[in-house]
Amino acid sequence: MSTTITRLVAGTPVPFGGDRVTTITPEIAEAFQPGDHLLVLQETGDLLHIPAAQIARAAVAVDRAHAAFLAMAAVPDRAIDQFFDHFATHLEDRSAWGAIAEANRQDVARAQSGGRSTTRLVATDRMRQDMIAGLRAWRDSETLRGRVVERIAHPGWTVEQVAAPLGVVGFVFEGRPNVLADAAGVLRGGNTAVFRIGSDALGTAQAIMQHALAPALDEAGLPPGAISLVESPERSTGWALFADRRLSLAVARGSGRAVAQLGSVARQAGTAVSLHGTGGAWMVADRDADPERFSAAVGASLDRKVCNTLNVCCIHRARVTDLVPVFLAALESAGRARGFGCRLHVVAGDESVLPHGWRTATVRVRRAEGARTEPLTEIQSEDDLGHEWEWEDTPEVSLKIVDDLDHAVSLFNRHSPRFAASLISRDPEAHRRFYATVNAPFVGDGFTRWVDGQYALNQPELGLSNWQSGRLLARSAILSGSGVFTLRSRVTQDDPQVRR
Repeated sequence: MSTTITRLVAGTPVPFGGDRVTTITPEIAEAFQPGDHLLVLQETGDLLHIPAAQIARAAVAVDRAHAAFLAMAAVPDRAIDQFFDHFATHLEDRSAWGAIAEANRQDVARAQSGGRSTTRLVATDRMRQDMIAGLRAWRDSETLRGRVVERIAHPGWTVEQVAAPLGVVGFVFEGRPNVLADAAGVLRGGNTAVFRIGSDALGTAQAIMQHALAPALDEAGLPPGAISLVESPERSTGWALFADRRLSLAVARGSGRAVAQLGSVARQAGTAVSLHGTGGAWMVADRDADPERFSAAVGASLDRKVCNTLNVCCIHRARVTDLVPVFLAALESAGRARGFGCRLHVVAGDESVLPHGWRTATVRVRRAEGARTEPLTEIQSEDDLGHEWEWEDTPEVSLKIVDDLDHAVSLFNRHSPRFAASLISRDPEAHRRFYATVNAPFVGDGFTRWVDGQYALNQPELGLSNWQSGRLLARSAILSGSGVFTLRSRVTQDDPQVRR
């Protein structure tokens, strides 16, 4: 017999995971009020307190999105085309973009004053043009909605597998204002969406909704709840959203721990998830790597800090003499391009391959909380190779010397977030073996920054997924709007006498 919890007592044991236990903290016990929810994550034992007000905010947004989804069945594809075109046109409008840029300027100033990273927050003109291009790409793309993807003929009757909209998609992003345009692609297939964006980018998101997205929905005749923004800076609102069982898909991008929590919440609610938390690409320079190709790949992989930026470089021990200087020069060049030098982490035992100056010098580094002086090189343990370096303008990479290609692959499979891997080698057999054995969804032979839906597939991405939690069922690790669908089966019976 179940009852409703109206209060919590500090120290109360709470079982999780089948054989473990955590306890109610005094802070949660004191804050908990009637109507609030307490989620116990079975994977970690984390206790998530969701106030009733945040549950209500998320529920209202999902209510609107669910109603809009039912209405989208009657919306013609032409109206969806017009929505994308109107959205892009509003972003091109100087007055509308001026209001968005001003909101973004205020968001950036608040984040900087709080010592938080702004590398993904600034709404640059390049970001604006990418948003516009992505929306126009959706406008011109074909929809899967209603497409017959398979037909099976039987004597007297036929079965068709028909692509259909999936439903309401919930999104939680941190400081990325452009995701409102990227993830609007779910409308292409007749789906609807609810967003919760991090507090740092909330003002920018609200401005995009007010000056571009909402007017585009209205002008195209789409239901107003087709895309909703939960206007709350509280992280618990994201938990409330992902706990709503009416979501058909939950997409989260941000920092590793926050994304992992959100994924656990959604999975416990029975909702499919697309998660990308820890990033950082790996590059391996093999025994027969071409120095010029290696240098170019390193430089092109360090132009800015995002998830597909080079994070760990492995160099074959037989090529230390010539390739380590090439790597260091490319790292220095990437730092000069941003005006703040560079930083290196080398695995303990490999520091002897570095010139003396690299082991003793310091460098001026710009962190989110401000500029400061740090050692140019630091020693790290092999077990920490999975750590993703978050930098603003000072490229930061780990270096590991490996015995051979198999050694590098073993390190990647054991320590990395199983995301992106690149091999620099002239040997086709080495590339075949690398692709066959490295446990990554994204594998290449040059720079790592190609891992992006719009750049690689000409489709704005809703999110990337790494393989930290296992391989994905029947889909790419790049999730785009065209990948959000389900299949319905439709039978046509020509012979009324058919029976089993």
